[in-house]
Amino acid sequence: MIVTKQSPRRGLVRRSRPEHLDRPGARKRAMRENATGYAFLLPWLVGFFGLTLVPMAYSLYLSFTSYNIFSPPKWVGLDNYVRLFTNDPSFMQSAQITLIYVLVGTPIALIASLLIAMLLNYRDKGAAFFRSAFYAPSLIGASVSVAIVWRAMFATDGPVDGGLSFLGLELGGWIGNPSLILPMMILLAVWQFGATMVIFLAGLKQIPKELYEAAEMDGAGAIQRFRAVTLPMLSPVIFFNLLLGLIGAFQVFASAYIISNGSGGPAGMTNFITVYLYKTGFSDGRMGYAAAIAWVLLVVVAIIALILFRTQKSWVHYSGDNR
Repeated sequence: MIVTKQSPRRGLVRRSRPEHLDRPGARKRAMRENATGYAFLLPWLVGFFGLTLVPMAYSLYLSFTSYNIFSPPKWVGLDNYVRLFTNDPSFMQSAQITLIYVLVGTPIALIASLLIAMLLNYRDKGAAFFRSAFYAPSLIGASVSVAIVWRAMFATDGPVDGGLSFLGLELGGWIGNPSLILPMMILLAVWQFGATMVIFLAGLKQIPKELYEAAEMDGAGAIQRFRAVTLPMLSPVIFFNLLLGLIGAFQVFASAYIISNGSGGPAGMTNFITVYLYKTGFSDGRMGYAAAIAWVLLVVVAIIALILFRTQKSWVHYSGDNR
């Protein structure tokens, strides 16, 4: 406990040292404990500064340079950023495609995962099996093998094309169709909703059943109970999944790169920002320009995250809120 003493001469307030530090050896013991804590944090600190912070700072510097890996960086100021927004149609197309993918794929994945989680929440028999079955795609969905299988499924004369032809829908292969390749990528993203579903299911388990019973006694139907009880109580989980889903959607790369064979085709419809960044930096050798693309992507994601955090007060309800 900190004891305050008032000086009789000057009327100043003095704070005495805590008693546990006045004992002999207490300060050395506290320093040893702090040193032990920092020793445990040291691997993380080395990784954070060596693998994250320092490379980010260097990439920020490179974004203001012309750099091709083989020669020293040459300072060009804001030329890379000006060119991105004024004289680069490929970047504008990739930004548009990425935005469509994020704004369409993320809500569909959230809705699908919430619906499946609600079904599993009301089912006890075989629930563990279905949870594992729905969660499995999220573990392997970003792998190269799944992207190759997905490409084979939607290719011309593939299983999907054959099934649709049997139903009388002659769409041809999705892989080479510019109007169908983006919906196919969105379907792949929705198919990986397992992790989001598990989080939703955990949130549903935490909602007190008494709230549903009280709402039912007041005459609320299933839709009214969902709107008045489930959504408000689940809003923190929705916010969490929405934030992670948006960030993950902006970072889509492996599936688009494998399915398009690294070309971003057809007609640039799989040329997401991450794919365009990779091709610019490692295929074209314009590493400074690629760094500028990366920082534009980072700023966009940060702005969206900031908007979500600023607006959450109007729709996210935490325990103890009076709203």
